[in-house]
Amino acid sequence: MPSVPIKRDVLFDKLGQKMTDEEFDILCFQFGIELDEIFVDENDPKSIVQYKIDIPANRYDLLCIEGLSRALLVFLQKIEAPVYTAISPPTPIQTVVKSSTNGVRPYVVTAVLRNVTLDQVAYDSLIELQEKLHHNICRKRSLVAIGVHDLDTLTPPFVYSAEPQTEICFKPLNQDKEFRVDELMVFYQSSHHLKHYLHITKDEPLHPVIRDLKGVVVSIPPIINGDHSKVTMDTKNIFIECTATDLTKANIVLDILVTMIGEHAKVKFEAEATTVLYEETQEVKVYPSLAYRKESIDVKSVNELIGIDITAEEMAKGLSRMTLNSKVQNENTLEVEIPPTRHDVIHTCDIIEDVAIAYGYDNIEMNLPKTSCAAEQFPLNKLTDQLRESLAQAGFTEGLTFSLCSVDDECEKIRHPRADKEPTLARISNPKTLEFQAARNSLLPGILKTIQANKKMPLPLKLFEISDVVLLDSTQDTGARNERRLCAVNYNKTPGFEVIHGLLDRVMQNLEVPFHPTQGYSLRAAQDPTYFEGRCAEIVYGGKAFGKLGVLHPEVLENFELNLLGAALEISIENFL
Repeated sequence: MPSVPIKRDVLFDKLGQKMTDEEFDILCFQFGIELDEIFVDENDPKSIVQYKIDIPANRYDLLCIEGLSRALLVFLQKIEAPVYTAISPPTPIQTVVKSSTNGVRPYVVTAVLRNVTLDQVAYDSLIELQEKLHHNICRKRSLVAIGVHDLDTLTPPFVYSAEPQTEICFKPLNQDKEFRVDELMVFYQSSHHLKHYLHITKDEPLHPVIRDLKGVVVSIPPIINGDHSKVTMDTKNIFIECTATDLTKANIVLDILVTMIGEHAKVKFEAEATTVLYEETQEVKVYPSLAYRKESIDVKSVNELIGIDITAEEMAKGLSRMTLNSKVQNENTLEVEIPPTRHDVIHTCDIIEDVAIAYGYDNIEMNLPKTSCAAEQFPLNKLTDQLRESLAQAGFTEGLTFSLCSVDDECEKIRHPRADKEPTLARISNPKTLEFQAARNSLLPGILKTIQANKKMPLPLKLFEISDVVLLDSTQDTGARNERRLCAVNYNKTPGFEVIHGLLDRVMQNLEVPFHPTQGYSLRAAQDPTYFEGRCAEIVYGGKAFGKLGVLHPEVLENFELNLLGAALEISIENFL
């Protein structure tokens, strides 16, 4: 959930009224957002009070003060929801997309805003909105990269292509000399802000670049814009371009930018349409779309789902307060118009949520369900909870370890040959760290690592865990399945095999499984490199082995930097349901 810092006095000026912090907190709750923090920036000499407001992750229209204040004004019924339009000029500004971009960032969408007036608040909001979008829907520029430019410094039409990094030379934003792109990749390695985006195109032989008619570099997405066309508070005409690997996301981002910045245009909320020509296919597309769409909802169904009873007229009025202008078709049907700012509305359930917000969650009466139903705990979880309590009563302490581990933990550290064990692991295709390369298929390494981290605790260390492991299974749709297991380790100056054996007997007693070769469980000698030779046994039930216990091999303990002795038990508990 993104947090948006807003200057309190600026927000109240836009709302046309002042409130106490408590009153504004209540308003936020009613609107479905949250006032998270009230603070003063320590570096601000004016000590301006700011609100940090938590916004739902899919409400991109609330990520700046323009959108937030506009939505609240509509909610408070001080204004009606604006109408957003894209006007087609006689000769639209065109961007030609070369086929060379297909392998890197194949899409671009554009728009123009005319006669814009930016003060310091609006300028700061524009910069902040871009950053919020980059970190949210743009997925740190991997899906979409935004460029905002002073159109008066450029000469349309534009060309979007991909060129060798050594052939693109320009002066980047806020720099005083020119760089080649390959030089920039090195230069920005020390930039706290930009170094996080270099990996997206650093190793690409051809780098995306947008140029104007004179060959001036407008931007090299997704890294940096050119200094030549940077936006200032004197900028009057703005050119917006969004390059992308996901065209749907690019359209959403462009709509949000146009509808938010459009508040500062001479003709509010009016954008100038532009065209994008894909040279390879000769396909021409017009942007921004600023498309409205309509949905119909059933009033009776909405009332039943929320648990309220309001008329179609009341529901339409409530939805209009949420910027979803609605009309009554008949006493049981509403036609809801979804504006280009509300890309979060995907399904009817999203409209129903807005009905509930407009009605007020705190106004919905609490009622008992009309049908009686008895809940029942999932049998495997119930058995797990019962066993946890039993093992704790036996003097063992429960641990909770990571479900991901390194391949070494499952192979070399417990003396299993990598060639045999690694093919049985559910591997992660792109692990971020060596510690989390695969899903565990044994609980033992995790408990041994826990003991390693707690060696200074008083002896004996008796730990257990009851959790899932992941086993490859070609019969499953996912290719793997979970299995609930119990693992316990006794770590002391002596192995304490009798302690682990006694724990097994206690668990079986609780499960009402007798020690019997045919009618219950039994032990049989086994060989496992994890355990000391001649000190390992399989636990058999119903003719099948479902676990092992034994004295841990000294090399296993040494691999986990443990210098004392230990015994361990690991069994599957799913056989006893």
